[in-house]
Amino acid sequence: MRLLLVEDDNHVAAALSAVLKRHGFDVTHARSGEEALQALVPEGPGFGVVLLDLGLPDQDGYEVCGKIRKRTATPVIMVTARSDVRSRIHGLNLGADDYVVKPYDTGELLARIHAVSRRTVPEDTAAEGDSALRLGPVQIELPTRRVTVDGTVVQLTRKEFDLLALLAQRPGVVFRREQIISEVWRTSWEGTGRTLEVHVASLRAKLRMPALIETVRGVGYRLVAPAA
Repeated sequence: MRLLLVEDDNHVAAALSAVLKRHGFDVTHARSGEEALQALVPEGPGFGVVLLDLGLPDQDGYEVCGKIRKRTATPVIMVTARSDVRSRIHGLNLGADDYVVKPYDTGELLARIHAVSRRTVPEDTAAEGDSALRLGPVQIELPTRRVTVDGTVVQLTRKEFDLLALLAQRPGVVFRREQIISEVWRTSWEGTGRTLEVHVASLRAKLRMPALIETVRGVGYRLVAPAA
């Protein structure tokens, strides 16, 4: 996923970019509101998420968020030290999709990035009317929550589908166990690890494709897209 990081502090941006890149993101760094807006022109590269720090040197971050929303439907996550409810509501009313307060946990930030990107259908995808993920013989229909392998419907539980859809939207990207638990089960890692392992094993068995979901030792899981 391409991500636009809007952050005026070069040290903070460098550290965060390194983390994001390790998790499979293609990061573009904008140091001001004007740079961010220039990067979001229609003929420019498309972004999956904008990570917008509100403390910018040239423009008020809220103002930049409003301008971004008028220009594109790309999800915006605001990052700020302001923790009061009024500030959060103001940001959401301007069109932000989520709000992260400093200091934040990196794992939480990654989970929020993936969450907002899943909730937003890319414009080019929407234009094509494509509401399914295709991975070789596997087809995942998101609106109907229907999964088929070589045309045969595979019955999955709600959590099995959510887990498969999460991994399938980023083939090849490693999802940490903590991140999967946070996004699929909406809870913390403690006491849920075994549940995740059971669901992965069940998916491999039901899809009859043991190699589809790869275990990355000590980290988590990733989906290995099969040949068409």
